[in-house]
Amino acid sequence: MRRAKNLCNYQPPSMAFSLSSTIIPHTRVSINVSLTPIQPFFSTHLPSIRSKRTRREQTVAPIRPTLGRILAKNPSMEVKNRHEILTNLYTSTFECGRKSFESAVAVILVFIQIASPLPLASWNSWSISPSEAVLYSPDTKVPRTGELALRKAIPANANMKAIQDSLEDISYLLRIPQRKPYGTMEGNVKKALKIAVDEKQSILSSVPADFREKGSELYASLIDGKGGLQTLLECIKDKDPDKVSLGLSSSLDTVAQLELLQAPGLSFFLPQQYLKYPRLTGRGLVEFSIERGDGSTFSPESGGEPRKTATIQVVLDGYSAPLTAGNFAKLVVDGAYNGVKLNCVNQAIISDSGLDKNIGYSVPLEMMPSGQFEPLYKTTLSVQDGELPVLPLSVYGAVAMAHSDASEEYSSPYQFFFYLYDKRSAGLGGLSFDEGQFSVFGYTTVGREILPEIKTGDVIRSAKLVEGQDRLVLPDEN
Repeated sequence: MRRAKNLCNYQPPSMAFSLSSTIIPHTRVSINVSLTPIQPFFSTHLPSIRSKRTRREQTVAPIRPTLGRILAKNPSMEVKNRHEILTNLYTSTFECGRKSFESAVAVILVFIQIASPLPLASWNSWSISPSEAVLYSPDTKVPRTGELALRKAIPANANMKAIQDSLEDISYLLRIPQRKPYGTMEGNVKKALKIAVDEKQSILSSVPADFREKGSELYASLIDGKGGLQTLLECIKDKDPDKVSLGLSSSLDTVAQLELLQAPGLSFFLPQQYLKYPRLTGRGLVEFSIERGDGSTFSPESGGEPRKTATIQVVLDGYSAPLTAGNFAKLVVDGAYNGVKLNCVNQAIISDSGLDKNIGYSVPLEMMPSGQFEPLYKTTLSVQDGELPVLPLSVYGAVAMAHSDASEEYSSPYQFFFYLYDKRSAGLGGLSFDEGQFSVFGYTTVGREILPEIKTGDVIRSAKLVEGQDRLVLPDEN
């Protein structure tokens, strides 16, 4: 606001200044400028140049005879002085014309910047804060699907992450309408292919010995397999966006499988005080069976019959939220969610509070910021300052724990919710207004189409941990 007030008192500077020093801030200012003064500018300034030239010529003309008589005795000096006079006259006329031209250009630039604010050559990009760069960017690159968010959260080999980042950029390029930048896509795949070939030893040596054979198979599939990089390169050369999308999905799936082999456990040590909680040291998969509370049916699958029950699968991410995912996985194993009713609130499907059951652990709020290697506890993230979590809430089907009734520094020991992200209700940069406020621990990967059909009163008939029991570490009860 202070800056805006200063700009309201803006006084136009003198027009005779160097264009290289012109810095026009990228801010709307209240200056009344119209197209009509521009024509008078040229008509009033250019004649002044001619009038100055005329005055100088009139002044110099009477001087020449006098100089001729005075310097007649020394012809060489006369020629020299005449040359200096003519040179000075030309220089002064040129300088006057140059300054007037610079003034004209400066006024035009001011008008263009006010009418259509665009960054100029002297624009200082460092003047934008990191938070504004995140929030005002037209493409914040926050993951918009659970699969993408889960891929980005795998703590894998740096070379594999470079391959993944190069391929993920293609998914953004595919969103460009009409003419796709296939040349850029081809460059991204070739870059990924080069890294994969040049860093083969580093990639495979990051896979534990027990999984080395599986890792070698996935590596070969990534290079020359049916859904590998070579195949993706051919799809791009055919310039078929549908083929490119399918080939990219297949390649990224292979990359994710190889990365999961490289990350068999946590890449950080938990604080000593939190070792008393259950923890998930990797990925887990929970399958929910949802039943209508009023006896009606869910919409049929493609070509099928209406269903009395619907299946939803959620991938738990213990890499980024080991305590929250661990507590939830233990509750599932204990059957705590079987028969629990669901309630629909604004943009969320939330389970019963479970206060009457007195089960679960009161886990501290747990979030891993992007670019960090371990989670933060008992603190929220400030999106306004550019802090974004590895597991964002701004994804349709994100699964998170509700806050504890006792303190917002802790998550509820039992109550969780499915988040129904809606970009129309989001804030700047497409981020949810609740981003960075809840412990997200997983994403819906199967049955997302069922979530909008769920109504208040529907029931979780059963919840099972179908994968990840070997990664669930339970505390010593003694």
